[in-house]
Amino acid sequence: MKKKALYIAYAVSICLAIGFLSSFVTQSSVNDWFTTLNKPSFNPPSWLFAPVWTVLYVMMGVAAGIVWAKGLHHLWVQTALYHFGFQLMLNASWSLVFFGLKEPFLALLIIVTLVIVLSITIKRFKVVSTTAAWLLVPYLLWVCFATVLNYKLWELNS
Repeated sequence: MKKKALYIAYAVSICLAIGFLSSFVTQSSVNDWFTTLNKPSFNPPSWLFAPVWTVLYVMMGVAAGIVWAKGLHHLWVQTALYHFGFQLMLNASWSLVFFGLKEPFLALLIIVTLVIVLSITIKRFKVVSTTAAWLLVPYLLWVCFATVLNYKLWELNS
């Protein structure tokens, strides 16, 4: 049990670090460029994103920690964590492209890819732990919402 808690703590720390680093790029544009964009009626208030993402990164880390604790010597654990790492990279790159480069269309391509890879990640996690897979479902739902929002932001501003 102690080993599992340690893996969860490491994984949560990694996920929160990725989110924290991504927030630097986001913050640099959210108060200037982003305010100039036409937004759809369902655009959430800006203050909502940080707490939602914090909860999601913690849940992602717990899920990854549960899988990791099953042992890296198992091929299915390696495969699940490979997909998890890939989706985490896509997650971070979305912020860089959308807010850093101010390229909503390229960001849309990234987030669509993220939805696909995240769906595969959930499937791979389910092989290792049903609990871990379910912990990623709110993240998938939020990313699906963010995909629609990204699309509408691109559509309204191109």
